Amino acid sequence: FIRTFLISMTVTFATLLLAFPLAHLIVNLRAAVASIVLVLVLLPFWTSILVRTAAWTVILQKFGLLNDLLMWLGLIGERQEFMYSRLGLIIAMTHIQLPFTLLPIYSVMRTIPPTQLRAAQSLGARPIRAFWQVYVPQVMPGILAGCLLTFILCLGYYITPALIGGASDQLISNFIANYVNVDL
Repeated sequence: FIRTFLISMTVTFATLLLAFPLAHLIVNLRAAVASIVLVLVLLPFWTSILVRTAAWTVILQKFGLLNDLLMWLGLIGERQEFMYSRLGLIIAMTHIQLPFTLLPIYSVMRTIPPTQLRAAQSLGARPIRAFWQVYVPQVMPGILAGCLLTFILCLGYYITPALIGGASDQLISNFIANYVNVDL
């Protein structure tokens, strides 16, 4: 249970760190470019979770694309084991869960007029203070909805931890499935 909650919280936090700036970027882009970026975010939904997880197994393998990229960039000297590791599991789950965090945040950000930040600044607030005291409180319902949705979905994940996570990274859903399929 503790491992399931820790991995779910880590993935939720990682998706929030990626989703908030991405949603802010999409809101501030021209409509045509924003539509293209939103399609790219939603594109993974056109394939099943099993196909997305299988794609991550190709990317995370010892001789996979991620290791090739990191070695080409000179960030690592030797190939790393991302498959069957907690880091690989978190990377894959973060990618799969990102739209579930991003879309509620984006939908709330779209409703906030940009003039509010300018008004706060014209009344003497510095940009950072205006952002934290005017903008973030208004976006908070989207942040909470997206994080709650992502956290709940992570708690019940089965396929991705079974295929990418190591033996020490199986979530509670894997133990439930094993109990039902093997023990019963």
